[in-house]
Amino acid sequence: MKLEELKKEYDALQQKYGAKELDSIYFGGCEQNPEICFVFMNPTGRNIASKKSWQGLKAPWIGTKNIWDLFYAVGLLDQEIYEEIRKIKGPDWTEEFAEVVYENVKKHKYFITNLGKCTQVDARPLLDKVFQNYVHLLEQEISIINPKVIILLGNQVSSIFLNQSISVSQVRKKEFVKDIAGKKYPCYAVFYPVGNGHFNIDKSIEDIRYIKKQITERVN
Repeated sequence: MKLEELKKEYDALQQKYGAKELDSIYFGGCEQNPEICFVFMNPTGRNIASKKSWQGLKAPWIGTKNIWDLFYAVGLLDQEIYEEIRKIKGPDWTEEFAEVVYENVKKHKYFITNLGKCTQVDARPLLDKVFQNYVHLLEQEISIINPKVIILLGNQVSSIFLNQSISVSQVRKKEFVKDIAGKKYPCYAVFYPVGNGHFNIDKSIEDIRYIKKQITERVN
């Protein structure tokens, strides 16, 4: 199985669970042994790549600002790229600029994905049972890219992916292990840093810096 082959399955689920007028948003970044795989919830129409007219990358967070504050703060985005993101309006992102941003993501060796790829018009909550339909596909993604560590954003994503009730506030900096196809992957649950969770971004930054340090110490 290759990443490209998963997109057809995601597109079918978009028709079932997402907005019919929008496209699925898949994933992006370093696809071969990334340091970190970040797993968010699901995309919304604020991602301009979800428009049918968009012919470029269908990757997370295109045309948005706040999440790039997080990546810059933890040393995963170059200052020049970050300043350009802060300067331009979301609708002014071009397909070429999206490529530039994700080349920088690749440079810093991380992968960005969502548990659910079904794009919604807005940030309406999805039921657990909808996300459950994506778990086996996300596991295939992870098996293909083979990250050193998985960072799960928010209580819902963490609970569904780890198959246990997770309250991020109670498990900060705690390592969990997820067995996928016979390989054990270290996982951490981190506060969701955007939308209603933006007031927790400082905690997210602190915990991600800690996780990055753990990765470095394992290597050394």
